Amino acid sequence: MKRRINAYMVLVAVLGIGATMALLAAIFYGVFRRQIMADLRICALFLQEESPEELLLTGTDMREEGVRITLLDSQGKVLYDNRTDSVDMENHSLRPEVRQALEQGEGQAIRRSATLDKSTFYYAVKLADGRVVRVAAEAESVYSFLSGALPGLMWVGAVLLLLSLLLAHCLTKRLMEPIGKLTDHLGDGTEIAHYEELEPFIRTIRKQHADIVENARLRQEFTANVTHELKTPLTSISGYAELIETGMASGEDAARFAGGIHQSAQRLLRLINDIIRLSELDDSGEEQMTERVNLREMAVACAEMLDVSAARHRVRLETGGSDCYIRGNRIMLEELLYNLCDNAIRYNVEEGLVRLEVCREGNRVVLTVRDTGIGIPKEHQERIFERFYRVDRSRSKSTGGTGLGLAIVKHIVARHGARLELESSPGQGTTVRVLFAAD
Repeated sequence: MKRRINAYMVLVAVLGIGATMALLAAIFYGVFRRQIMADLRICALFLQEESPEELLLTGTDMREEGVRITLLDSQGKVLYDNRTDSVDMENHSLRPEVRQALEQGEGQAIRRSATLDKSTFYYAVKLADGRVVRVAAEAESVYSFLSGALPGLMWVGAVLLLLSLLLAHCLTKRLMEPIGKLTDHLGDGTEIAHYEELEPFIRTIRKQHADIVENARLRQEFTANVTHELKTPLTSISGYAELIETGMASGEDAARFAGGIHQSAQRLLRLINDIIRLSELDDSGEEQMTERVNLREMAVACAEMLDVSAARHRVRLETGGSDCYIRGNRIMLEELLYNLCDNAIRYNVEEGLVRLEVCREGNRVVLTVRDTGIGIPKEHQERIFERFYRVDRSRSKSTGGTGLGLAIVKHIVARHGARLELESSPGQGTTVRVLFAAD
């Protein structure tokens, strides 16, 4: 990037120097040409006042100074020329400067000789008796002028280019300095002096760096948690199986240990399924099929499905609200309802209540899952949607939860562009609200 910026700056400098040199040359040549034409006009106007005899004398003097004088009659015939015999010269009535002088009193023209690489400047004036006197002088053409000035221009251009290279190097170094410092102090919070225009860039880079570090930390934590969570049921399965294998358990004990193996295996399967589901939700490339769904009907169906689990935990399950429609993925929404409701049942108290309600609030459809359970202390509320985070680990494991249900809920809510709200107090229960855009 540094080389590219440097190269672009040098390219701009080269183009700028080239354009400046060409413009200066054009300006100087224009001034040079106007000056010659002005001198010829003064000379022509001076000759306009001369008598024929004086004109011949003046013509002889001016020939040595490089000025050509030609006298023509009103028909364009050459009467006198201080350089060539007038008898051998053709009629000049069609020459632009002569024709213009006959019509307007004064005329001028420039003609370039390709063979001599010179330009001849002409200025003609009409005399009182109708004749025309024309003066001419040769000068270098624009190409000859430029070729003569080229060495000097090249030297000036070379010096300017050298200065531009040096300046481009210094500016590039200064421009890239904050980025270099940012690279060295990306994560330590060191204040870096930078340009105002770089503020959004530096802020974005630091945010992305913080996100990468955080994601790395979460992945490491997730791996450690998965290892721990898988190890617990596998250890139980291995222990029970070993007791049965060695004959240390028989009869009722064997049946009890087999039940323990079955329970740990089920827990292991639930854990693996939740991990797989989280991985699928993490994949942002997963295509999400959406449809128009009645959220209240889905809530009622979820309550019916979990009715047996609620009865086993001695929890009453209720539904309420009105028909409300949203656009979403049916499978994901079923998972969201199941996890919220199942969580409310598992962490409730005996003879407790879980109520699912769907209602319309403005342009939002609000799903509310309210329980009368143990509640969540305030210091834990921001983290309960993290993977494997548990407020009370001993109670969580006894209820059979994997610690991933609320993490799945958080992902599904994000996928639907919804908003998640939580209110809870220890001993007072928990209320979770999910706000969807109404369809």
